[in-house]
This record gives sequence, structure tokens and C-alpha cells, in this order.
Amino acid sequence: MLVKEFCVVLTTFSDDEVGEAIIHSLLNKHLAACIQVQSIDSYYHWKGKVQADKEKLVVIKTTHDKYSAIEADILANHNYETPEIICLPIVAGYPDYLEWVRAETHA
Repeated sequence: MLVKEFCVVLTTFSDDEVGEAIIHSLLNKHLAACIQVQSIDSYYHWKGKVQADKEKLVVIKTTHDKYSAIEADILANHNYETPEIICLPIVAGYPDYLEWVRAETHA
């Protein structure tokens, strides 16, 4: 199925309480159908220095029309000065799964 209605939003966190607040807020508001969390090592430039942190990558399955609300919700719950919030389009996917994402985010 080729579609442009769906997307994946990525963010990261290092504080588990912050992560849980973001995840539960998004799910309780039906802004996401599914959220996956994976431990990662992040290396990046910040304020003139190379940094290295243990973080969790959050993969949020949703629809494009929910992106603005998701961004606002992450910003309201996050403790980073400049959190990663990236939206990637889903250009194709299994129709039954995508229908489930649609149903869960429009409940």
C-alpha cells in the first residue's frame, strides 16, 4: 500500500521519568498508535564540544495530521533544551497495520 497519510516521529530521552511522561501522554491522548523504545549511544556536537550520552530512542507511529500535537506534547514534557523531534514519512506499508494506526490515532 502506497500512502502519505502516515509517519514515524523520532525523539530521544535520557531520563526514564521524562520518557515515561512523554510516552504515556502521547498514548493517552491517542496521538500515537504504537511507541517503541530502544537503548542507544548518542554522539553529537553541543555548545562547541563533542558529547556522548546513553539515551533511549523513541519511535512513534502515527499520522501526519497528529505531528503538530505530538511536537507540542514532547516539548511540554521534555527536559532537554533542544530535544530531537523528527518526522519521517511512511511511503508504503502493510494495509492492515496502517489501518490500525489510523484507527488508534483517530479514536
